[in-house]
Amino acid sequence: MDNFIVSARKYRPATFQTVVGQAHITNTLKNAIKNNQLAQAFLFCGPRGVGKTTCARILAKTINCQNLTPEGEACSVCDSCVSFQHGNSFNIHELDAASNNSVDDIRSLTEQVRIPPQAGKYKIYIIDEVHMLSSSAFNAFLKTLEEPPSYAIFILATTEKHKILPTILSRCQIFDFTRIRIEDIASHLAYIAKKEGINYDNDGLHLISQKADGGLRDALSMFDQIVSFSNKNVTYKSVIDNLNILDYDYYFKLTDAITEQNVAQALLIFDDILSHGFDGNHFITGLASHFRNLLVGKDPVTIKLLEVSEGIHQKYLNQSQKTSASFLISGLNIANQCDLNYKTSKNQRLQVELTLIKLCHIQSALNLSNSPIQLSGQEKKKPDLTDSDTATEKKTIDGNPKLSSINLEVVEKQINTTSSTENISFSQVNEPQPSLEKSAPTPERPKIIMPKPSLLAGSSIIPSLNDIGVTVKKTEKEEPDYISGDSEERFNEDTLLDFWKQYAEQIKTAGKINLFTLMTSNAPSLLPDHQIQLIIENKTQQNLLSIEKIDLLNFLRVRLKNFKVDIITKQAELNDKKRLYTSNEKYQHMVEINPKLEELRRRFNLDINS
Repeated sequence: MDNFIVSARKYRPATFQTVVGQAHITNTLKNAIKNNQLAQAFLFCGPRGVGKTTCARILAKTINCQNLTPEGEACSVCDSCVSFQHGNSFNIHELDAASNNSVDDIRSLTEQVRIPPQAGKYKIYIIDEVHMLSSSAFNAFLKTLEEPPSYAIFILATTEKHKILPTILSRCQIFDFTRIRIEDIASHLAYIAKKEGINYDNDGLHLISQKADGGLRDALSMFDQIVSFSNKNVTYKSVIDNLNILDYDYYFKLTDAITEQNVAQALLIFDDILSHGFDGNHFITGLASHFRNLLVGKDPVTIKLLEVSEGIHQKYLNQSQKTSASFLISGLNIANQCDLNYKTSKNQRLQVELTLIKLCHIQSALNLSNSPIQLSGQEKKKPDLTDSDTATEKKTIDGNPKLSSINLEVVEKQINTTSSTENISFSQVNEPQPSLEKSAPTPERPKIIMPKPSLLAGSSIIPSLNDIGVTVKKTEKEEPDYISGDSEERFNEDTLLDFWKQYAEQIKTAGKINLFTLMTSNAPSLLPDHQIQLIIENKTQQNLLSIEKIDLLNFLRVRLKNFKVDIITKQAELNDKKRLYTSNEKYQHMVEINPKLEELRRRFNLDINS
């Protein structure tokens, strides 16, 4: 039985033309050879398996070829090319820097550089994984790399360009290799399958190409593995079975269940996925990619970003027409949050199941965000619209990016935040306005009702999914939640003092004793223009008041029903009988009584202010 040679070696490119997916680099190198404009040092950098070392060998072979073709390719028949192909060329040297990374190895290389080539024009040194060289080895290599002999050319290859010293980078021509496109990898695999007489389908080859993530060597290794597994019959089914890839059909079925709000079916599909040995995090990232592909398939401009086979491509197009952009973006956001929280969750399966339940209720949230909102127990009626207006409104909601984004923000707030248990009424959002031509003379605009500041932080425009259908009635004894934004109700100093004392008792209960002392030691006085003046005695009291001022103003404005209330401070007159002493003043007074305290502080290195 003949020795098996893996496809990555058997079909390794031998000329620039056969290099897959790096035309921007191979064309540049061919032109440099034809125009005799070769640099003394090249640096090839990029991800693994994209052709760096292969291009370095082709460049080394082509430079010394004695009969170049008109296209700038090596002839592969001259003595230099034949000796290179058999691995016994004296002009081309390869060094693996991963295992030869010391100063002595570099010194040995520089000693070889001094010897000119016996046959051929150039001596080429290929140093692979050059980032593994030590700093001292890099420094020993600097002078030779900057001023090599005219016959010496260095080709460095690395996957981690950022680890190479800037002084090395500045001495090289840098070529950045890119990840190979999925279509290019699939085409190359199809070419090899035809040469080897292997049956295949395009869906299977595309799946291998996606799994390879831009690396042709990885794709060829997987291809060989699947050929052995499937007995030379590479199909979509054999690929997903052998590479442990989640089938696209799972995601298509799951998306249908989510859009139909079928929670039970979604959970059963996820259970089936887990029973096949797939990880929950792998599943949720795949679902996010599926939503992304559906979103990409909705617009003819971005449809080219769908990197799937033709059969799967059509499935995406069909399902993308059944889902709205708002649904897909909300779903992406929820799936992304699950991915972020998955590793820290103690019950990871529940984390994914909760995400699926939220996804199933997105459509309900979108419908609720477009429905009339209750205002003080009565439904606010929409203005009458003609058929053309109704069509325009529907088109705007579905297709207008601005309104869609507004609705989406509302839905995302609803789904991802825990709403307050109070049922708070708000003005209608995104309510379509009647046409200006049909409208009567503009009536007087009502005052804008502003929510109580303490409620704004935890409230959402529509209730959370967890609270849909739940209404908590307020008791009649509750205080009003709203004040008019321009309210200016008059009040006297006695009313002010009553509410001032109420707030002081609240902060005392909360344990803010210093602030309680500040509010009760000096009574506030009422000035014109609704200004409240408070006497403060030092900087500390000023800082305490500035921290609490916003909450205190909110409390007083709501209770006094006056939105123009403000607090100003006044520095108290100096009074030696009644003032707060600083820590330093207290210490100096104690030292006057007992001078030995200073000796104690100095010996133990004590801090007065601690």
